[in-house]
Amino acid sequence: MDLGMEEPDWNQIKETWPEKFSTEALIFKNIHPGDRIFLGTGCGEPQYLARSLVEFVERNPTAFFDAELIQVVTLGVAPYTEEKFKMNFRLNSFFIGKSTRDAVNRLDADYTPIFLSSVPDLFRMEMIPIDIALIQTTPPDRYGEMSLGVSVDIIQAAVERSSMVIAQANSMMPWVNGTTINIEDLDFVVPYNEPIMEYIEKAPGGIIQQIGEHVSRIVDDGSTIQVGYGSIPNAVLSHLGEKKHLGVHTELLSDGIVNLMKRGVIDNSMKSIDRYKSVATFCMGSQETYEYIHRNPAVEFRPIDYTNNPLIIAKNRDMTAINSALAVDLTGQATAETLGQTFYSGVGGQADFMRGAVLSPGGRTILALPSTAEGGNVSRIVPALEEGAGVTLTRGDVQYVVTEYGIAYLHGKNIRQRAIDLIGIAHPKFRPWLVEEAKRRRIIYSDQAFIPGESGVYPADLETCRTTRTGLTIRLRPVKISDEQRLKDFLYDLSEDSIYQRFISARREIPRKMIQDISVIDYSESMVILAVANMGKVETILGIGQYMMNKGTHLAEIALVVGDECQNQGVGLELLNYLTHLAKRKGLLGFTAEVLMDNEPVFRLFQRMGFGVEREMDAGVYQMKLTFKDAMKDGAARQPSGGVR
Repeated sequence: MDLGMEEPDWNQIKETWPEKFSTEALIFKNIHPGDRIFLGTGCGEPQYLARSLVEFVERNPTAFFDAELIQVVTLGVAPYTEEKFKMNFRLNSFFIGKSTRDAVNRLDADYTPIFLSSVPDLFRMEMIPIDIALIQTTPPDRYGEMSLGVSVDIIQAAVERSSMVIAQANSMMPWVNGTTINIEDLDFVVPYNEPIMEYIEKAPGGIIQQIGEHVSRIVDDGSTIQVGYGSIPNAVLSHLGEKKHLGVHTELLSDGIVNLMKRGVIDNSMKSIDRYKSVATFCMGSQETYEYIHRNPAVEFRPIDYTNNPLIIAKNRDMTAINSALAVDLTGQATAETLGQTFYSGVGGQADFMRGAVLSPGGRTILALPSTAEGGNVSRIVPALEEGAGVTLTRGDVQYVVTEYGIAYLHGKNIRQRAIDLIGIAHPKFRPWLVEEAKRRRIIYSDQAFIPGESGVYPADLETCRTTRTGLTIRLRPVKISDEQRLKDFLYDLSEDSIYQRFISARREIPRKMIQDISVIDYSESMVILAVANMGKVETILGIGQYMMNKGTHLAEIALVVGDECQNQGVGLELLNYLTHLAKRKGLLGFTAEVLMDNEPVFRLFQRMGFGVEREMDAGVYQMKLTFKDAMKDGAARQPSGGVR
């Protein structure tokens, strides 16, 4: 990797600081039985030092015993967890990676669950004392300053508290602004150049791309974002290309973040703190990313007790934390660290960021995950977390949950509402099971309506935005099973006159069955479209349009109602236009409707649409048949071939 650096004059450096240099064999003789050895993190792991230490033990198997290796996470092969080194080393990590997962679960290595923001204090308070620290740095400059490169995280605290610090000085390590150490703080320097480990995510598949598209709708321009570890957060980043003035305050700086910085999407211009700086604590990415962050004034790496401190995170307005999980239960609590009693990853930093974002003015927490695992055979949305599962995120931490089937907003919702929202974004084949389990556990009503199969799957592709003739911006979308409370609020807010015109009744009671008949529909037989607008984070219904196909005809019964405050603003026209479009797509020829004889606004609406109108009066109510223009041209008697779906 060419970082535009000349190889340092090691002879001059050794003349200036001769006491800092020795052979690895002599250095490692300073390790004693029972010592705690800290090893650098992730892509910043000093690979040469780690290999040399293992080789030293292979040549000198009795040199020391029971040494504890302390590490956040390794991306390397972790040879020190092999059975033959069982008497020499025991790994204790704060996060479980692929190469150490088996060792942890067979009890040949340890896992310490902890918020990563708290780890530096473990060292400083000597709850976990450090005897030896093996780290990786850049070579020193003429003042002896050395950058910690791609991995700052907990290293500064380890260096401060360690009895002996050994640094692999690597010219291929990028110099990253923000945190440096001085050669005077080190005991030994081992010059050795080798490529920095890369972390390359596979290109995300269709399901993960759908999740990224959903999440992008929740991220506002000017937000400060944190994006977690894995393929899903990277997919989210790839869908933020149309955003403006995003900021970054994160634990992990990834290829996806750097790509957005290059495109000018991330400029950090609206951050509340550290303005114009992308702040992170470590980087896992490609060589291209390492080259980009090298001496880049727009990037700063800070210690993890700064980046992951919830009170620091909360200082950023509109802080948006985007993370993933292994499973979410119907009450909204999630595990990101265990599969039942199997330890899989770790607490990590996501809880720090989710809690910081909750405290941030305008902040949002987003949990994104596929609806299934193991090739579609296991639901990630479950009635309850498995026995032994760690609750990484509590019910109060999670605001949005996103799968490929949509978005569930949980914040401020009761348990019953949360369960319905989450069932609505679960994989369709698991929804009947989730409904029955939720009823059995008395999480939802025993009479909760539900449409199984594909005809009950929310058609997200029908969502669209419109601007009414008066300039009002609205979103038109199909009704969801989770809209019950919104519908209830909307209907009870209607005036007596609006209730009477819509239901041809003066009743004020809105039975729950009526609301379920509107919110739980077979999308193949009927359609309910809501006109909605976002009032802050709260989605508010402005109007409802619905049609239900009449059996044996190619017509559908239509009904419209618009909230009193939005009447005469074009909302009803947009709803009717869209319902007409959807009905034509179904092969329908027109609508039927019951309209009170004095409901002039509805008559004008039908006239504006250019329907062919037939009507008969019956007890003050018009029974109307409204034929579409296309059907009129082709002849109303002509019937489409095949049935109407």
